[in-house]
Amino acid sequence: MFENLWRDEEAQGWAEGAGDDPAARALALRVYSSRLIGSVPDLVMHGGGNTSIKLRARDVFGDTVEVIHVKGSGADLDTITAAGLPAVRLEPLRRLRALSALSDEAMVNVQRANLLDSTAPNPSVETLLHAWLPDAVVDHTHATPFLALANLPEAEAACREIFGDRLAVVPYIMPGFALARAAAEAREQHPEAEGLLLLNHGHFTWGPDPRTSYDRVIAQTNAVAAWLSDRLRSRPRPPARPAAPPPDPAAVLPALRGALASALPEGAALPVLDLRATDHARAMLARPDAPDLARRGVATPDHVIRTKRFPLWAPDPSPDALRAGVADWAAAYREAFERQTARAGARRALPAMPGLVWLPGLGVVGVGGTATAARIAADLGEQTLRVMEMGEGAGGFRPIGEADTFDMEYWPLEQAKLGRAAPPPFAGRVVLVTGAAGAIGRATAAAFAAGGAALLLADREGTDVAGAARALGRDHAHWEGDLTAPGAAEAAVAAARARFGGLDILVSNAGAAWQGEMATLPEADLRASFELNFFAHAALARAAAAAFRDQSAGLGRPAGGQILFNVSKQAVNPGRAFGAYGTAKAATFFLLRQLALELGPERVRVNGVNADRIRSGLVSDAFIAERAAARGVTPEAYMAGNLLGQEVEARHVAQAFVALAGAERTTGHVMTVDGGNVEAQLR
Repeated sequence: MFENLWRDEEAQGWAEGAGDDPAARALALRVYSSRLIGSVPDLVMHGGGNTSIKLRARDVFGDTVEVIHVKGSGADLDTITAAGLPAVRLEPLRRLRALSALSDEAMVNVQRANLLDSTAPNPSVETLLHAWLPDAVVDHTHATPFLALANLPEAEAACREIFGDRLAVVPYIMPGFALARAAAEAREQHPEAEGLLLLNHGHFTWGPDPRTSYDRVIAQTNAVAAWLSDRLRSRPRPPARPAAPPPDPAAVLPALRGALASALPEGAALPVLDLRATDHARAMLARPDAPDLARRGVATPDHVIRTKRFPLWAPDPSPDALRAGVADWAAAYREAFERQTARAGARRALPAMPGLVWLPGLGVVGVGGTATAARIAADLGEQTLRVMEMGEGAGGFRPIGEADTFDMEYWPLEQAKLGRAAPPPFAGRVVLVTGAAGAIGRATAAAFAAGGAALLLADREGTDVAGAARALGRDHAHWEGDLTAPGAAEAAVAAARARFGGLDILVSNAGAAWQGEMATLPEADLRASFELNFFAHAALARAAAAAFRDQSAGLGRPAGGQILFNVSKQAVNPGRAFGAYGTAKAATFFLLRQLALELGPERVRVNGVNADRIRSGLVSDAFIAERAAARGVTPEAYMAGNLLGQEVEARHVAQAFVALAGAERTTGHVMTVDGGNVEAQLR
């Protein structure tokens, strides 16, 4: 059941924070109740749903006009602000109802032309529906119980059984002018109604104020949930197939990732994956009717732009079977596209790539061009499984068919929600950075994240690598461990494989310097230096190469990959008392070249960075002060002691790693980042 989260003291705080203007206070309460709705994923997910309020406002001339504040395109209800509810003059929208038809382009033009603020986001595609309902406040949600109800074969009769005349029913119509008219007519024909059930789509409520409409959202959703629960208890569930031990996600997902990329043009980034290996997902995929459910469709048309109509059903996780399954799925998608374009007219085909994969025994996998897109698809996939379970148990899950789904997927106004900007350079790339809690590691991770990559940050326990990952955003991850421990390198790479589906770029950055003259250095120190500064790099490289090969097995051709080492100028320009560090780094320098030679045929590029005097690790403020004093210069002069006369910072090293990652035809190269040091030059 859904808790009513409205709290009078919180609402009062929102209203008081908006000042004394009654309209501003009412809008603040509208923002508050919108956020309450958006905070519960099973009410509305990822930009879905919309809210509105009708108010009076002053225009630029000081005249009072009636406006509707309605959710803008791209806004999420869980984080919405007043700016995310742009104001549109209401009277011109109401006049549109007298028209017999209106194109989408004309509808959008009228809505934008009547914004009080021309820089505001596009109002929702369902703005006319909100505008033509007479009520001050309107809420539209896609609650899981309502989606189960809306997709029942006898949905209208069930709605009457639950609500009587308190909910009007509207047949499925794609959002826009026609749906707005049908909803307004249903409202007029049922003046006693407190909401609408849109078949195969979702749920509307309304009221004179935000509190009333929100209360109805919760009460009506709970009424449906209770009805479904009674139905589910009275009907036996289908028996699940015997469960086998679940496969290792780190072993399966890279091959799946490569197989999915086989449907894309050569050279395209492999998709990012997001596995949901929950007990519920595994139980649903173990049902005997799971293959049939996989061919039913989406719980609501709003999902199709992120999930496609059908998931890929993949009972065999072997690379060849996955690749064949992807090919069959893509062929079926293209055939459906040809059928529908013959009906609806020419369209530009979208990539034939499923947004969801059902892996029996493992779970449901979200697929996307970025970690965010994969997470959203996975969230929607989990909700769809819940809708399917409720619907099948209560009478059947019968969503819209191919033609209606196609129209929604290829509707320009729906596609606009995804944006048309060119993807950033590392979108879809999975990057593992070791030593990620240090200055260079953090800077490097931030640089790749800014380029659109999905990051796994690795470092020792107690280094706050988790905080470093959180600082980058929710769609990045971390791993903690000692990379010199047996199996640790493999575990770090396995974490990337399991979290994102694989690996594209390894930045092997972790290192530390042991000081002492070689002639008197304890052997334990020398061995410790080699463990971290050479053997850990070698182990990580082996684990990364294995991940690249597993992706290639799924793809059916070399998928490539990159290994980037933080080498150090000590590898070529030794410093006194740094022999333990320099000799290990020199070995890593040779390792880099050897790997470039051996992995080149697999399109794996191996490069590195030689940096010097970066404020991180050993080069602390105390170390800088000591070295500067020994040389009779200021700390600033010591750090700028290079040909350019400028201090080299961690961000400059990060820029070098990013530049090498983007150098598509460069391998076996080491880039020097030290401001200029003749003795350390590689030429």
